[in-house]
Amino acid sequence: MSSTGISAQVYARRRRQLMRMAGDDAIVVIPSAPERIRSRDTHYPYRQDSDLWYLTGFPEPETVLVLIPGRKHGEALLFCRERDPEREGWDGPRSGPEGAVDGFGMDDAYPIDDLDEILPGLLEGRSRVYYHFGRDTDFDLKLIGWLNRVRAQMRMGAQPPHEFLELGHLLDEMRLFKDRDELKLMQRAADISIEAHRAAMRAARPGIHEYELQAEVERVFRRHDAEPAYGSIVGAGDNACVLHYRANNAQAKDGALVLIDAGAEYRGYAADITRTFPVNGRFTKEQRALHDLVGAAQRAALAQARPGVPYEAGHVGAVETLTEGLLKLGLLKGGLEKNIADGSYKRFYRHKTGHWLGLDVHDVGEYRFDGDSRLLEPGMVFTIEPGLYIGRDDKTVHEKWRGIGIRTEDDILVTKDGHKVLTDKLARSADEIEAFMAER
Repeated sequence: MSSTGISAQVYARRRRQLMRMAGDDAIVVIPSAPERIRSRDTHYPYRQDSDLWYLTGFPEPETVLVLIPGRKHGEALLFCRERDPEREGWDGPRSGPEGAVDGFGMDDAYPIDDLDEILPGLLEGRSRVYYHFGRDTDFDLKLIGWLNRVRAQMRMGAQPPHEFLELGHLLDEMRLFKDRDELKLMQRAADISIEAHRAAMRAARPGIHEYELQAEVERVFRRHDAEPAYGSIVGAGDNACVLHYRANNAQAKDGALVLIDAGAEYRGYAADITRTFPVNGRFTKEQRALHDLVGAAQRAALAQARPGVPYEAGHVGAVETLTEGLLKLGLLKGGLEKNIADGSYKRFYRHKTGHWLGLDVHDVGEYRFDGDSRLLEPGMVFTIEPGLYIGRDDKTVHEKWRGIGIRTEDDILVTKDGHKVLTDKLARSADEIEAFMAER
């Protein structure tokens, strides 16, 4: 088992499966994520391209994976940085081409500096190139240059590829279905995230700043060798109504709710949890009414999480429940069907009820085929996250409802006979949250 928690044999199996799907006359080219400069000569923490990570577990920048199905001299090639004691003294150890073969199970490996010389020869004689165009424009231009070099040799009998295909069509569907090893890592990410949300609930008190709660959450992530899977959202009071709130610098006043949307990334795999709780440990009547309604919507969506049911059914169930509840509370007027049909509920519920989850927080995979929602199958993991957001300035509703934002989000695995909630151990209902916060 490698340090990623996934064995070299599993990576090799994934590469073989991808090559079978690509076919014998294809070539697959996957560059690493570029390093990003934060300011002058400091970089953002490096995060490997998810596809390259999925197929190799190789963590270094300046890397290119080339898969050549059926090639006698080796099908899986990695171009990577050479060993360099001088640079390694600054930036840490490198695997080098030898390490790529010995430690990562590649058939062969070459220095990244030789890519320009070697890749045109590998492209020759292959009819189709699978690649992600548009993701890295610098690499796009290099690849076009290599192809042009092969084309220029056509008079001498060289055969350039004549078809470009989007790699995602093959790889996204593979990544959508999580294997046993992946599910272990995803459960670990979920467990770390649960502990982090509990730490924030324990620390909460009137007057605390959003960034202090963020620090509690992310301290737990780092303590368990994980990091934030995305920028943690900590919104107190009105800020909970901003869906992608990032500032995290306001103070939580007594009586306010705090919405925390934060998840750990562990060995590349993300968790994604949202909880909304009262900073003083007690919900007001209106806060509880809306929190209960969001909980009911989540249960309605969860009831649709089983094999053979359209993915979209969860969203439809959540919208019906929310709209019905908003009518009962007097926040919407009229009939249920009309409010759903004309989208009136969108004033208070602007987003979808979830997304695929995996190596990316909003993970790859189609949601629809030919306009129809795809059916759920075992091994898919997604979030269920209904919410309600009533702006401070919304004059169409009674004052007592204004400035309340609530979302409840959990991570769901589809199983053979239903589903498993990976994040089930975290207090969810208003009663559970109050009871947990009372233990502080």
